[in-house]
Amino acid sequence: MIRTLLIANRGEIARRITRTARRMGVRVVAVYSDADANGWHVREADAAYRLGATPASASYLNIGAILAAARATAADAIHPGYGFLSENAEFAAACRDAGITFVGPSPEVMRGLGLKGAAKIVAERAGVPTLPGYHGDDQADRELGGQATRIGFPIVIKASAGGGGRGMRVVHDAGSFADALASARREAMGAFGDDRVILERFLPRPRHVEVQIFGDAHGNVVHLFERDCSLQRRYQKLVEEAPAPGLDEAMRHRLYDAAITLGRAVGYSNAGTVEFLVDGEAFYFLEVNTRLQVEHPVTEEITGLDLVEWQLRVAAGEPLPLAQNRIVATGHAIEVRICAEDPLRDFLPQTGTLRIMTQPAHSVRIDSGFQAGDSIGVAYDSMIAKLIARGADRGEALRLMSEALARTRIVGVTTNVGFLREVIRHPEFAAGEIDTTFFSRHEAVLRIPPPPPTEPQIAAAALAWVLSRSRVGDGGPWRAGRPWRLNTPPTETLRLRWGDTDLAVSLTHASAGFRVRIGDWEQSVRAEMVGHELVVVQGEMRSEFMALVDPSAITLIADGVITAFAFVDPLASAAAAVVADGHVRAPMPGRILKVLAAAGVSVVRGQPLVVLEAMKMEHSVLAPMDGVVERVPLVGDLVEEGAELVVFAAS
Repeated sequence: MIRTLLIANRGEIARRITRTARRMGVRVVAVYSDADANGWHVREADAAYRLGATPASASYLNIGAILAAARATAADAIHPGYGFLSENAEFAAACRDAGITFVGPSPEVMRGLGLKGAAKIVAERAGVPTLPGYHGDDQADRELGGQATRIGFPIVIKASAGGGGRGMRVVHDAGSFADALASARREAMGAFGDDRVILERFLPRPRHVEVQIFGDAHGNVVHLFERDCSLQRRYQKLVEEAPAPGLDEAMRHRLYDAAITLGRAVGYSNAGTVEFLVDGEAFYFLEVNTRLQVEHPVTEEITGLDLVEWQLRVAAGEPLPLAQNRIVATGHAIEVRICAEDPLRDFLPQTGTLRIMTQPAHSVRIDSGFQAGDSIGVAYDSMIAKLIARGADRGEALRLMSEALARTRIVGVTTNVGFLREVIRHPEFAAGEIDTTFFSRHEAVLRIPPPPPTEPQIAAAALAWVLSRSRVGDGGPWRAGRPWRLNTPPTETLRLRWGDTDLAVSLTHASAGFRVRIGDWEQSVRAEMVGHELVVVQGEMRSEFMALVDPSAITLIADGVITAFAFVDPLASAAAAVVADGHVRAPMPGRILKVLAAAGVSVVRGQPLVVLEAMKMEHSVLAPMDGVVERVPLVGDLVEEGAELVVFAAS
């Protein structure tokens, strides 16, 4: 059995593997970059080893550093998690050469299936249906352009060496092929260190269904049923579930048979996922992920099995714990990925410090690598946590997930929690009417801005401000205590701002609470605040909020909705900096990949000016108007949010 396990990853997957290894009596070693020196996964491990600087190339992708960590900590096995080196055959081979067990398939199997082009060849030879496409060795631009024309547009370009939607572009015509190819190659090289691509026919509205397989060194290969991962944005999965809704039994078993056939054809060992596109009555092999998947918890929830335990046992040479006829699925499970991104700003990645992070403690499973106080940066993936709900059927799982999202409270970094809740509640999703175009078809409805705050919410924000002020804090004793007025109840007026709307709240202090007036709305309320928990009682109605009060702002959370108010200090200067038209600034912190603008060049509105990389994804900064570029004041490779990128000449 494995004695000491080094986990060559970070965040929630490192913590997930740690829990199982500890339960099995295995010593755990964490590795970390400078950015993760105080990471949760580091604090939980039995030992920890610094790999290097923050960039993945200097840390989590540094094979030599990881092997040095294994030697220094006497680790006899390495679990790669997912992402980074998890599907790197050279890493698996280096582990074997060093006498260290790699928890995953053999290097030979990874080479045969890990690259999408090679996997297509294996599938074709095994008789598994594949899409028309090109997966050859000739990667010259001219050859790829010719192959795209032969296949017929629209086509999809995919990074051969990885997944997760990185290095993936849909191309609708020959004119945009060259730019899409260059962008896909850059992203693939940055994410996987390999810029090779394959081309495939693009299906307009398929479902993405995958089958979890497991093999061992004794020739056994089984499936653990299927998952539906059709709900994707920019080819990033956001919602996954098991089993796939609305799939007939005949199709399920055809998919199982194809996945097992592929696994047996290569002598597959350990965990793997065979992915398919389902289009009506037809299905097509997509790829094999030769690792544990982000969405593996939904399979664990319906089977009652621990997939990491299976991985460790198989890696130690044991046979599979169960034969196929003893693996049973019951109930339904749904997983959502909570990410640091702003749905109202085209899902731009967000950074910051998690001031508050509380999630439901029951009814759902939570896999996370972050706690309140941790920082979210741009160096790695934007995922903060996964919520997994299991019910006796799909309806119960949906209800539990909706309730869990409503009770999830994250402040300090903008997230997609509200967006996910709208997805779960959408009638088509509830009915199981899903495919890979779900988000593009419904995004406008799912991304609607939150409604204006109600008077009770505005009152709650004002009460939170007043109650927090009564504590002696940074303002010292002069800001503590209650206001006082001779022979009359004291009244004060607070000025708040929501968006562009100024709000005046009049609070009259009484022995039993407050009299609150907002315009024509007036009520008597009682309120109490303990920590960040605010309780407001109005008559027989009791309302609970989570409130974060800063010197200049109040953030309220109720029913999963976050509402932010600015506190307008009447004594503060009304002057504010104004950014002149024509100054284009970075919408997020990131790394500059490409500068497409130059001084003296005329551009049109919507034309790409700069390409930024943030959280492993490329983002084009577009010209806000027609005009002539005056200067491009970029300094260095990294820029902060709001940094000046391009300045237009004054008209």
